[in-house]
Order: sequence, then C-alpha cells, then structure tokens
Amino acid sequence: MVPHENVTTSFELPGFRVKRNLGVVRGIVVRSRSLVGTIGAGLQTIVGGNISLFSKLCEQTRQEAFDIMVQHASDLGADGVIMARYDATEIMQGVTEVLAYGTAVTLERTPE
Repeated sequence: MVPHENVTTSFELPGFRVKRNLGVVRGIVVRSRSLVGTIGAGLQTIVGGNISLFSKLCEQTRQEAFDIMVQHASDLGADGVIMARYDATEIMQGVTEVLAYGTAVTLERTPE
C-alpha cells in the first residue's frame, strides 16, 4: 500500500527521486444527498455559518476517492503518487462525482 505521506500535490517528493512513472491513477466516487441530509442542511442555512452536514459528506467523499486512488496506485506497484489533485462535477441535481487523481510512481531514496 502506498503510504499517505508518499502522496503529494507537488512534482517531487523530498528525499526521493522518481525511479519510474506508472501513469495516471484515479479514484472516483459518485454521491447523492439524502432527503434527510438535505432538509437538515437546509435548516442549518437558516442559522448561517458552516453547514456541517455537507462538510462531513464532502470530506467523507474526498477521503473515499483518495483511498481508491491510492489503492489503484498500489495495484500498479507504486510506492508514491505525485501531482495529486481533486475534481468534482455535478452530474445531475443532487448527484456529484468526486475524482482524486495523480501520477503513480516508484521512488528511490536519495542520499542525504
């Protein structure tokens, strides 16, 4: 499994050099809001501030997409992911796709 500390949004990982590029990896999750969650979030908008029900749903969805991406990288034999990114697209009202993607790589520790 790719350690989470070996996933970065940068072009390189300090202390390592990219030994081999294994290609793009991704994790895709499609989520819909529940009726109960939508009503609860609607009530939270009356008060204002952070809408914690949606924040929690977004964080869980991003984490799931991230975990799928890391698993995809591991399946290819990677020990790191560089240039990791997130993207989200509303497929239809109330249904959103969240995509985590990056470049799977094998790493070699650089001498200090």
